[in-house]
Amino acid sequence: MHLALLRPALVPALLALLLGACGPAAPSSPPPAAPAGGASAPSGTAASPSSDWEQQWNALKAAAQQEGTVVVLGPPTPDLRRRLPEAFQQRFGITVEYTGQASGDYAARLASERSAGIYSADVVISGSNSMYEVLAGRGEIQNGAMGMLAPLRHALILPEVLDTSKYRFGKLIFMDPAEQYVYRMNNTVNRTITLNTDYVRPSDIRSWNDLLKPEYRGRISTYDPTVAGAATNQSAALYKNLGADYVRRLYVDQEPFVTRDHRQTADLLARGTYPIALSLQQQEVGRLADEGFSVRPIKNPPESPDSVSAGFGHLGLLDRAPHPNAAKLFVNWLLTREGQQIWENAQRQVSVRNDLDDSALPAEWVPQPGEDYFDENAWDFTLEVQPKIREDIRAMMGR
Repeated sequence: MHLALLRPALVPALLALLLGACGPAAPSSPPPAAPAGGASAPSGTAASPSSDWEQQWNALKAAAQQEGTVVVLGPPTPDLRRRLPEAFQQRFGITVEYTGQASGDYAARLASERSAGIYSADVVISGSNSMYEVLAGRGEIQNGAMGMLAPLRHALILPEVLDTSKYRFGKLIFMDPAEQYVYRMNNTVNRTITLNTDYVRPSDIRSWNDLLKPEYRGRISTYDPTVAGAATNQSAALYKNLGADYVRRLYVDQEPFVTRDHRQTADLLARGTYPIALSLQQQEVGRLADEGFSVRPIKNPPESPDSVSAGFGHLGLLDRAPHPNAAKLFVNWLLTREGQQIWENAQRQVSVRNDLDDSALPAEWVPQPGEDYFDENAWDFTLEVQPKIREDIRAMMGR
């Protein structure tokens, strides 16, 4: 049983009709001591490692090493593209062919290849829109596959991966309705507003309405909210909580600079050309801070409070994979403490594991017990509510 993060009292009546029954969502804080089904696996699945897991693991390693290669599609983060393949190859002697690009790009590529009977990849790591809509086929299961995905839960073997005490929320989080195919690796507090504090003080932005002040017109940059990406769910949350008129005033009347390039947004923020950035990727915020710029994400004003996001952290196994054993070996390793520490440090997103060194991340990115966060990646919100809002925003912006 999932703990939903959406709070019905905050959802306007029109959108509440769209939400319907809430799908699986990552909990925002640890479940109570004895939740109903809190840490259990779905019916018919193993909640603990098999007694012969070592035999299974050794057989999997041997078969994967015979295949010799695993093809992974994931985030374009430079440090991640280097460190994940290096560590996996060093550990198992298996080559990782890693392609890093926007998940919408490779989701479209995979769909095109499959229509031609080509199956080129083994593992996908994606954002929620591409994962739910394209890769997971909106949850439809045929012949055991959900869209392009093979079941992942049963591929997990290692005790340290299956040990629910190793997770911040006492459970492994699967986002799909079947709780089998789409695994959530991250749960990061996602703040929409980043400031260059040499130009705008955090105390100047106490309400979302402060962004509408005349002095900020033409001084805000934002990732494009009309396409799948960092701004899609955040702009939809603003629409949900503050209404269409507010979104129009912010994204149209304030004349923001709209881009689909996070590096460009970060550079404009650092120079003070646009000292307020909306929906800037955490990796770029961290890079600017490391380089000594006075940039700071601020807590979302209370009218539309902080949310949590998996970001580019949805993991799936592709069906008809060319290297199925190496794929299973890779996902097991990636979810270990070793794999997740590399992931968290390189990707700058908070892993759902609780046994990592989080010191490389700002403390405010780590979800706090008892806080009630809006989940940007809830299944029904992503598939049903957010696309309708996105179309409305696209019409507002003339795109």
